[in-house]
Amino acid sequence: MGKVALVTGGTRGIGAAIARGLQAAGYTVAASFAGNVEKAHAFQAETGIPVFQWDVSDAEACEAGVRAVELAVGPIDILVNNAGITRDGWFHKMDQAQWSSVMRTNLDSMFTMTRPVIEGMRERGFGRIVNISSINAQKGQLGQVNYATAKAGVIGFTKALALENARKGITVNCVCPGYVDTDMVMAVPPKVMEGILGQIPIGRIGKADEIAALVTYLASDASAFMTGAVLTINGGQYMANG
Repeated sequence: MGKVALVTGGTRGIGAAIARGLQAAGYTVAASFAGNVEKAHAFQAETGIPVFQWDVSDAEACEAGVRAVELAVGPIDILVNNAGITRDGWFHKMDQAQWSSVMRTNLDSMFTMTRPVIEGMRERGFGRIVNISSINAQKGQLGQVNYATAKAGVIGFTKALALENARKGITVNCVCPGYVDTDMVMAVPPKVMEGILGQIPIGRIGKADEIAALVTYLASDASAFMTGAVLTINGGQYMANG
């Protein structure tokens, strides 16, 4: 059995592409999901990747989920913190539920998912943690104060955790995708999408497989000298200095 990778939110969209990419690269992969049981089971049937259901914002559920994964496929060597939600709205109209649900799922999950695996990684002297942030954490976005704030926190989490664990053989890196061909993005009205495309120098949205290829590199031995990095992959829509 090769190295074990866990991808949160790994049965749809970017997460599913990452799970498939890691599997193709020879990793033993497990994927977590929150609520869409039908799609998760279809993903498992199609790929053979085992799926596990829990809420990444719930610390106890994450600890139990990690234990279940490790019992099924072995200790987790690679963690991809991909799970996330949006609850968009203008800040002056945003309610506490919109704010806190995004914070719990997108930012608190960095702790609830990483804490149960980090000690094992440190003991074994190897780990790869890849956190999925967003272009909107770097540049901001109308109607996404909650989302942009949470995803910006992911960047800070990445850099600090990378410093703490660099000498233990653990790398921690962050990927900030732009607009990618997920169901959510493809549902954007054509006129809105036309405006988005006009902001992307490459002239198209990204492919989930392109994000997966970057994550697969970050999971590999070849990336051992890269840690604390914030990598933009957005077609040139926003060029950041890390």
